Amino acid sequence: MDVMLDLETLATSPDSVVLTFGAVKFDPFTDNIDKGMYVRLDVDEQIALGRKVDEGTLEWWGRQNEQVREEALGEGNRITIDDFTRQLNQFIVGANRIWAQGPVFDIVILENLYRQAGKPAPWPYYTIRDSRTLLKALGDDREAGANLHNALADCVSQAEAVQSAVKRYKLTEL
Repeated sequence: MDVMLDLETLATSPDSVVLTFGAVKFDPFTDNIDKGMYVRLDVDEQIALGRKVDEGTLEWWGRQNEQVREEALGEGNRITIDDFTRQLNQFIVGANRIWAQGPVFDIVILENLYRQAGKPAPWPYYTIRDSRTLLKALGDDREAGANLHNALADCVSQAEAVQSAVKRYKLTEL
């Protein structure tokens, strides 16, 4: 199984505050999308550590659908960085590849968060895959605007798009 992951943040720099994290396990060569993980991280803890909040990103969140905005920015059910890293480490055990829709965003931010927490990233660098590049090259059959800005929903959508492209082109290796 592979893992697709996604973040929602309060900035776009490597040291951004992470609002929510989603991930799904999936097989890119079949239609199987398995177990999901979704967490909301403690914002105050991250700000106390010096992680960044960008005014432009806050303004962007202000223009999003109210339900999406509340899910990302609401205060309830948030977990510590330590709990998050422990859960993610357990979730990705045995993953063949780690996918993100632009690893230079999601992966870089996560690796920075791990580094700041004094922990090693839980994946070898050579397992990272970029769904954005794959889908740009092979075609993305999702409807425009389907991105919901919910980390878990985005993961499912991205994993399905990878599966569709792999199936369409009969890929046997990634």
